Amino acid sequence: MKKILLLSIIVLSGMILSSCTSLKPARGLEDEIYVVADSTEFEALKPAMGSTFEKIINTPQPEKLFTLKRISVNQLGKYKHKKNIIFVAPLNSGSQTSDFIHSVVDSTVRNKMLTDSNLVVSKYDLWAKGQLVMVLSAPKMNQLIAKINRNSDDLLYAFQKISDKRLFASLYNSRFEQKDVEGKFLKKYGWIVYVQADFKVARDDSADNFVWLRRSPGGNMERWIFVHWIDNASPAYLNADSVRAIRNRETKKFYQTADDSGYVVIADDYYTTNEVNFNGRYALLTQGLWDLNIKGMGGPFVNYTFYDEHSHRIYMLDGSVFAPKYYKRNLIQQMDVTLQSFMTSDKISKDRKEDLLDAAED
Repeated sequence: MKKILLLSIIVLSGMILSSCTSLKPARGLEDEIYVVADSTEFEALKPAMGSTFEKIINTPQPEKLFTLKRISVNQLGKYKHKKNIIFVAPLNSGSQTSDFIHSVVDSTVRNKMLTDSNLVVSKYDLWAKGQLVMVLSAPKMNQLIAKINRNSDDLLYAFQKISDKRLFASLYNSRFEQKDVEGKFLKKYGWIVYVQADFKVARDDSADNFVWLRRSPGGNMERWIFVHWIDNASPAYLNADSVRAIRNRETKKFYQTADDSGYVVIADDYYTTNEVNFNGRYALLTQGLWDLNIKGMGGPFVNYTFYDEHSHRIYMLDGSVFAPKYYKRNLIQQMDVTLQSFMTSDKISKDRKEDLLDAAED
């Protein structure tokens, strides 16, 4: 993935841009991005902005990763504490938004906008804690549209990562953390994953190297996590075909209906595998839909598979959602963020390791 240049806003002038040292948390929905733009300019920018940020995921119903909500500069005072904000306008169009960008961005950065076709100006925690404010601009409209299209993956990634960070902060609460369960996994298997209070250990199978955590079993909003590992493994397992085969093998064995007449498989539709950085490790990120071999149920899943050089293990971390009556975009993101809490023993600090092992003994 190419790196785009993300600069802080150097000069912020005017009372509306003043920020205090003790910021309140950013407000609003995780999947909303407020776009500060003039109406006519936004119409021209909408195809590029929409294809970048309003990508469709299927859960299996189509849902947008983010929803864009246009506001004018005059409305900024009402919305400036939202989680995600983008200012977008050609640099020299003379529109209200263009003039506003001129007033808040340092002249040095403005000059770079004229010459660097990939420059994106970004500021975290500007008016609220956990907030991302981004400025997208270029000398002319066609150049701005080209910039958005060219850097679409990186622009989307920036908002996804800050959203994941906020979500984990909201999910993680030491009062509702099952440290005893985490400590037992650490002692027994050499790894941990964050276990919320309402998750239950559905299966702990040391013979098959498989641990299954469930939330709300039998309900209409179930969430499942499994951790599977292969000892004395080779990195050669890290390919899309192996990931599919291993996941189907494990879910056929452990994700069965109550009467054993059906089991979970990966559906053929909307299945993707991509190379990613998982907490400093090369990993394969697999996303798609799960289904029953006899049909009748289904939902989204997210899966990380990587090779751990320290233990010579292949790890597969998997999160699934079954919530037929609900939108599932935010639920599968929660599963994704929870999987990202996974750590092997050698990556855990000494103090935390002692704390977890002590909890396991209580």
